[in-house]
Amino acid sequence: MFKKSILAICLTLVSLPSMADNNADLKNIIDKHWQHAQAEKIFFRTDPDGWKPNGKLANWTEHAIAQRQQYNDAVLDNLKNIDPSKLNDAQLMNYRLFKYERETEQQSYLFQDKYFPVNFLSGWHTYFAEAPANMAFLTANDYDHFLVSLADYPRFNQENINLMKAGIKNGYTHYCKTFENYSSSISAHIVKKPENSALYEPFTRIPSTFSAEQKATYQNKAKALISSKVVPAYQHFYDFFENDYMPNCRAEPGISSVKDGLDYYKYTVNYYTTTNATPKQIHELGLKEVARIKTQMQNIIDKVGFDGTYAEFLEFLANDKQFYATDAQDLLEKTAFITQKMYGKLPTYFGHLPRNTFTIKGSASRGAFYMPPPDNRSPGTYFLASTPKIQPLYNLEALSLHEAIPGHHLQNAVAMELNVPQFRRTLSHSAFGEGWGLYSERLGKEAGFYQDPYSDFGRLGYEMWRAVRLVVDTGIHAFGWSRQKAIDYLADHTALPQSAVEDQIDRYISWPGQALSYKMGELKIRELRAKAEKELGAKFDIRQFHDTVIGQGSLPMAVLEAVINEWIAQQKSVI
Repeated sequence: MFKKSILAICLTLVSLPSMADNNADLKNIIDKHWQHAQAEKIFFRTDPDGWKPNGKLANWTEHAIAQRQQYNDAVLDNLKNIDPSKLNDAQLMNYRLFKYERETEQQSYLFQDKYFPVNFLSGWHTYFAEAPANMAFLTANDYDHFLVSLADYPRFNQENINLMKAGIKNGYTHYCKTFENYSSSISAHIVKKPENSALYEPFTRIPSTFSAEQKATYQNKAKALISSKVVPAYQHFYDFFENDYMPNCRAEPGISSVKDGLDYYKYTVNYYTTTNATPKQIHELGLKEVARIKTQMQNIIDKVGFDGTYAEFLEFLANDKQFYATDAQDLLEKTAFITQKMYGKLPTYFGHLPRNTFTIKGSASRGAFYMPPPDNRSPGTYFLASTPKIQPLYNLEALSLHEAIPGHHLQNAVAMELNVPQFRRTLSHSAFGEGWGLYSERLGKEAGFYQDPYSDFGRLGYEMWRAVRLVVDTGIHAFGWSRQKAIDYLADHTALPQSAVEDQIDRYISWPGQALSYKMGELKIRELRAKAEKELGAKFDIRQFHDTVIGQGSLPMAVLEAVINEWIAQQKSVI
């Protein structure tokens, strides 16, 4: 915990000298905030998959949260002394983003976010367990800091449990049906032998530069901490979840069923989409997108000469062996081929390419996702389902372009290498990142992918899936849809297996608003590209456009629009 009192911190901020140079003042404010974030180990609006335990873990007591709220208010007060009209272009962008984040953080404290530290996909316990496999352990400091994290985990675990207890007290709990099997994500880490813990993994790959004695020392310390601290903490969470939390779970799926839940949902919609669109507007947009995409999907069904209904075609895709890899290794190899093929095409669509790379790994814990590296000492990781049956090959091109390149990895790697304040390098607006990922799927068609009509159907299927999210997420949380109604709608419009359909709906139930970000972000990027192409005509350069979109790091949609509009104006002025 930051040792200064919040009063002292606020006084320090307010007493900053009043300098004529607004640029220097802003830099000072941003630098101090970053130092505070590092001390707190709390970085607002970053990718949760990017979190890495490194030394003492963050404090999640109600008192610590209240102090962070006061600190953020003090920062906003201090920003009032900055005159945006006197900032240079680079600092004006920093100001716009920094102020936007502090205002959004200010809003976050007014709602019940803190009472939901877990969702259907993950929680603090899964992030903690999964992070080490994607961390660089190269020096003694790396291992020393991780041992501190292991020792500190029981406190960290208890503070999160306490927030869930407060959620029970205040009537903010998750939906019963969605979480009936969630305890398995906890029990998976209650191991009898510490060597079987995911948290022991870094100690199986200690560098050869360590002596045999050093290796043994670190391994013994890790085993002792996992056995005496970590596993009992997981057991404690498991007991609480089964005995206390689930008996108090909520009866209705929609977040609007809890006190002030509709207002909370409107907040999450704004947070994840970075727009002012209402749930009703998004719902209606989703219905239109579903109808449009379904027409295109039906055209492919007709093209391949399938004799049957739309539903029967989806059933055919779900069960025919031609659409599945023979085993996990075959799936990984096919994935690697797709990404390598795209690597060769990147210079056609991007002028600037990052240095950092990514690796591909099987994931037994959940489906496909991208995990950014904590720094450039390790690669990003594209995790893929280990079971071929749950990853059809007709989806594989779209999925790989989304998660790896030119999707999440490319966008994240570019951001991490920018010469901007550090808070911007790991900033993660869901609509921007997921919107770019979905846009990248479509870009693959321009790059020569989806030559197989079934693969193109898979691309459209993924786009349909994201469009359906606009309908079901708002349906559940704003319009009273039942879980079964949402399941039926998703199943009727996608080729997802039934188990995946149910899992997806449970994800949306437990994570209000997040699923809206994909389509809302993609539609904005496509809209901006269409505008640029129309206004620039022959002057439109796809490489420059893409470099401009991702070249500032993650942006809210309104800021992205302003950036592209400025770029269009600049291109017009070039003779």
